[in-house]
Amino acid sequence: MNKDELRERMSSFAVRIVKMVDAMPTTISGLAIARQLVRSGTSPSANYRAACLAKSDKDFVNKLKMVEEELDETCHWLEIVMRSEMIKESRVKPLHQECTELLNIIAKSIVTTKTRM
Repeated sequence: MNKDELRERMSSFAVRIVKMVDAMPTTISGLAIARQLVRSGTSPSANYRAACLAKSDKDFVNKLKMVEEELDETCHWLEIVMRSEMIKESRVKPLHQECTELLNIIAKSIVTTKTRM
């Protein structure tokens, strides 16, 4: 997968997160988790774009680490949404799967770049 394809995949993931968050309940817990989820679920896309403009391999790895952290946090919040049954699991599970796949891709990219360094 090249950078443009991954950039598009990250962007699509962010849009899907936004749409899911808008469907969350407006309870105190729903709103609190929605705020966390929209922040952590949309920032990987922006941070990946920044990584693509990195000035060095070290800069690239540092920016990818931010992407990795935000994706991991997003996976966490998606798990909480599923466990608490805020939204049907059938709607959340595909997002969680995509989040996990993106996290694995980024982790491998970090290892590959560090090895090259």
